[in-house]
Amino acid sequence: MGATSGRRYRPRRAAPVAERGFHARPPAGVRVGHREWAATIRARHPHMATRRARPPQASPIAAYWGAVCGLLAFVAAPAGAAETQGADTQLAQADQAALAARADSAIAGASHLMRHRGPDEPGTWADPDADGSVVFGFNRLSIIDIEHSHQPLRWGPPEAPDRYVLVFNGEIYNYLELREELRAEHGATFATDGDGEAIVAGYHHWGADVLGRLRGMFAFALWDTVTRELFCARDPFGIKPLFMATGPGGTAVASEKKCLLDLVDLVGFDTAIDHRALQHYTVLQYVPEPETLHRGVRRLESGCYARIRPGCAPVVTRYFVPRFAATPITSATERARYDEITAVLEDSVAKHMRADVTVGSFLSGGIDSTAIAALAIRHNPRLITFTTGFEREGFSELDVAVASAEAIGARHIAKVVSAEEFVAALPEIVWYLDEPVADPALVPLFFVAREARKHVKVVLSGEGADELFGGYTIYREPLSLKPFDYLPRPLRRSMGKVSKPLPEGMRGKSLLHRGSLTLEERYYGNARSFSDAQLQEVLPGFRPQWTHTDVTAAVYAGSAGWDPVARMQHIDLFTWLRGDILVKADKMTMANSLELRVPFLDPEVFAVAARLPLQAKITRTTTKYALRRALEPIVPAHVLHRPKLGFPVPIRHWLRAGELLEWSYAMVATSQAGHLIDLAAVNRMLDEHRTGASDHSRRLWTLLIFMLWHAIFIERSITPQISEPQYPVEL
Repeated sequence: MGATSGRRYRPRRAAPVAERGFHARPPAGVRVGHREWAATIRARHPHMATRRARPPQASPIAAYWGAVCGLLAFVAAPAGAAETQGADTQLAQADQAALAARADSAIAGASHLMRHRGPDEPGTWADPDADGSVVFGFNRLSIIDIEHSHQPLRWGPPEAPDRYVLVFNGEIYNYLELREELRAEHGATFATDGDGEAIVAGYHHWGADVLGRLRGMFAFALWDTVTRELFCARDPFGIKPLFMATGPGGTAVASEKKCLLDLVDLVGFDTAIDHRALQHYTVLQYVPEPETLHRGVRRLESGCYARIRPGCAPVVTRYFVPRFAATPITSATERARYDEITAVLEDSVAKHMRADVTVGSFLSGGIDSTAIAALAIRHNPRLITFTTGFEREGFSELDVAVASAEAIGARHIAKVVSAEEFVAALPEIVWYLDEPVADPALVPLFFVAREARKHVKVVLSGEGADELFGGYTIYREPLSLKPFDYLPRPLRRSMGKVSKPLPEGMRGKSLLHRGSLTLEERYYGNARSFSDAQLQEVLPGFRPQWTHTDVTAAVYAGSAGWDPVARMQHIDLFTWLRGDILVKADKMTMANSLELRVPFLDPEVFAVAARLPLQAKITRTTTKYALRRALEPIVPAHVLHRPKLGFPVPIRHWLRAGELLEWSYAMVATSQAGHLIDLAAVNRMLDEHRTGASDHSRRLWTLLIFMLWHAIFIERSITPQISEPQYPVEL
């Protein structure tokens, strides 16, 4: 742990569990602080030696609640179930005491793999009435009610005070209002000041309908000791992750997939590569929900919950379906609609500032992050903002971010990333990711999160504004292609054929091709980097039927009759946002034990944005029209109409010379993924890109990140050096 302001932190001994636990006692079956903890971790995970294995103790920051940022739950199959499912009969005949010890040890070891998500308070819990067949693991990063809200949280009505057990990753921003509602309507009582009890009490009184009342980001597992059912849920937009695996041994859920892979012997699921998911990744540059690259592991999708009973597969239900339903704006109502946007954003930011620790803000130089920071500083005049950039000219927004911070009165801290730092961090970053995400912007995000964690424990950011308010330039494409709508369908198709023989890069070729396609055919989130012909060259297992429509068909079916821009936004909510944007946001900040909050992705903000008509989102000259108008009194003028850059990365240049190019050739030369990726084709692409014959940067990055992922998680030929973030003494 690091020190700040010249002062050194002297660790203090943790208070006994009985003094810190729920209702002034430890939850029944809880195991935290046991002597064997460190030895177990060292024995099971010698490759984790770069992180000091140690039993739970008092953090440099006082232990608190608000979020357990790493959760793990295991529900064993009933005795005898493994035999009927064809598994090893020894599991079916095992003594329950042996099963309990085995499960507890396995969960403790697997939980340590995500210690970065919650270094304040790790531990395990086993249901004393389930003979070890229900075990939780948790790693807590505390944000609200620092002294009292420990994990796992137990709550129940007076007649069964310990009925429910919760492990929770996230924050509920309207928890104060929910607690008051539960007190007034149901006489609910609470033992802490945290947000977790609002979830459990709400579930007791409202059932799954509680999910529609929560404003926040969350993934949680809730065990009902009466019904013997595990209830798991994710927030509407997928801000927080949750993976699931089911096998003959039972079902496990976790915040990170690497924890489930560590439990494969306990659960018994299929770890083979999912070739269909690999093809989807190569097309989209991320693995779309609910898929993962391992056949036996799936994500619980955003806006869904799952009910899990011992011996049964999870039953998944969708509770949130985003719908865009425009209402007209007239000259008489225009100003009121802009004011409505401002008001709901102000309210969301105010609620996202609720914390018992210091909150900062990322500031990229664009309108979205600047708006969030400008609203946040009203609640914290000492707000610190953070940004990152590269040494190469044209790939940094540092000057704009500094000017924005000065304009709103915030202190600003910047991190400049070199090419050498970029390359050196890649193995560690991919290890944190769990699944490959071929978005180079996640690397600077990792570094700015590491810098921010030296100063704050929570940051706000502007993710989601583009999807909700129409911020991507591609959303203007329907306006450009509108003349094609008046052509007979056969003629439109023939124009696509005419475009094929035209030289690449020729003016009008792309317009003719895309104009010949329907929206469903041409748009599936972020721009495509591989054509079908290119996919066949690099994927030995290519299947023409595994197209992007596997991912988008059902989503498009749910938006029939909407205007084309709303349909594109809808697609992005289900694909690009939750598959790329929110994955990198969660993984790169949690890698540094930093909580990231996204005020735009709030149900109330979405409700306002979803009512905006097309002309309030996209014009021929701008995007996010209504949002820009609403933010005129808030955002500095130099930012208001500036094009979006985000955290740009000079990948195209670095893949032509220097350390990244050398690393890339070495990765291809040593990769054992030749049965999945045509390595000779990748080498040819590297040669063509290096000489300037073609720009393969996006395609190469997609393949290289997969090969690195394969080397870490499948080949085990690369062992990342997991570094320790620096934590401040006081927050």
